[in-house]
Amino acid sequence: MWQYIAYSYGRCLPDSMRDWVANDLAGKGAVRRHMIRWAIPPLFVLAPFWLLPASLYVHSEMTVPLYTWALLISLALNKVWRRHRLAQHGLDPNLVDVIKNKKQARMHEDYARRFGPRPESAAWQDNSNPFS
Repeated sequence: MWQYIAYSYGRCLPDSMRDWVANDLAGKGAVRRHMIRWAIPPLFVLAPFWLLPASLYVHSEMTVPLYTWALLISLALNKVWRRHRLAQHGLDPNLVDVIKNKKQARMHEDYARRFGPRPESAAWQDNSNPFS
């Protein structure tokens, strides 16, 4: 339990769990798991505001915009974070795109059939990693 919580917020797991980590960070439901994990910490930060004496409207005005912003930032950075975590565990950061590539494989095959294979000069556009 403690190992899972520590892993959820940045700690590395042993090498024996690499397959599990790869599935957790790049498998089906990875974005959902990421969002659930990162929806919890802002609740702890914002919860004390609800202890102040004020109306529901004031409490909502204080916390809902901050919580919404935290969730949006988490969603925007989910792929970057998951790539980082894969690299941290010694796995290929491009595993993040495996599901997307499987979904789009037919489209790429159709493109290659119609227009021929992509030229070598376009190979650098094949990776959605902003850091490579």
